Amino acid sequence: MFRRFLAPAQSAAAPPPGPPNTATAAGDTATVRRIVARLDAMAPERARLIASAAYTLARAANADLEISDDETAAIERELQAHEGLDEATAVLVTQMAKLQAKTVGGTEDYVVTREFKALATDAQRLDVLRACFAVGAANGTISAEETAVVNEIARELDIDDATLNAIRADFHEQLSSVQRIRRVAGGG
Repeated sequence: MFRRFLAPAQSAAAPPPGPPNTATAAGDTATVRRIVARLDAMAPERARLIASAAYTLARAANADLEISDDETAAIERELQAHEGLDEATAVLVTQMAKLQAKTVGGTEDYVVTREFKALATDAQRLDVLRACFAVGAANGTISAEETAVVNEIARELDIDDATLNAIRADFHEQLSSVQRIRRVAGGG
């Protein structure tokens, strides 16, 4: 999984033509290499779990074909909180997952979410579903598109409707449909 994520990131990181800024380039390269080394040092099952969780969160964020800075920051926070990544690693994993969600999107969505399901515990599956809602709510509103994708993710993770509804209830005020009804009812 990380090999697939890392390949585009490495080719995209190729320096532009012309003289490099060696001070910045060397520091950035060293930082990236340290992070990649940490990822490579992980047990393969752990790396696959983190990669598939990150992609699933990016998938939820990309439901409306836009991953905002707020959603990006939310993914990073969720990876740090639930997957125990340090900030630098969470940033790198988030960027790789975002790139994959934007470029391969629909072709990988189901496959990666099912892989996450196979690797994750019940608690981890619930954490990722809750995190999908949190990512969608990062800008204050969970759109209808985001809700539909999170519902699909819940089905793919075999999370029953009662549990999905209980988690959704925690984000009730951020649902765009609820906000729209409140605006109409309030006259504004």
